[in-house]
Amino acid sequence: MAAVAGVEGATPAASSTAAPAEDSEPSALASATLAPAPSSATRPARLPLARVKALVKADPDVTLASQEAVFILARATELFVETIAKDAYIYAQQGKRKTLQRKDLDNAIEAIDEFAFLEGTLD
Repeated sequence: MAAVAGVEGATPAASSTAAPAEDSEPSALASATLAPAPSSATRPARLPLARVKALVKADPDVTLASQEAVFILARATELFVETIAKDAYIYAQQGKRKTLQRKDLDNAIEAIDEFAFLEGTLD
């Protein structure tokens, strides 16, 4: 339960008081699950919302874009990039590398059904 509170953006003080109550949880796991909380609390979106809004407005079919819609699009994009990068990184690790290459993205796109819509886009 402490990990959920940490992910939801609880203050560091609240997270640190909840962690000692669960003595059976390994400390490495607790620190790994609570570490992202401060960054998400200080900045809710990593992509610049003004640029996302400009991209949305570049579509001639879009006349208005609320700030909430722009935020959701930015967050969804962040999650998508994070997911495909993690999956591609697995292939980089198999090649004993730490740097992602195009072939890693190609391998992830080919191997994972969620990315089937991307097949042929990197050609």
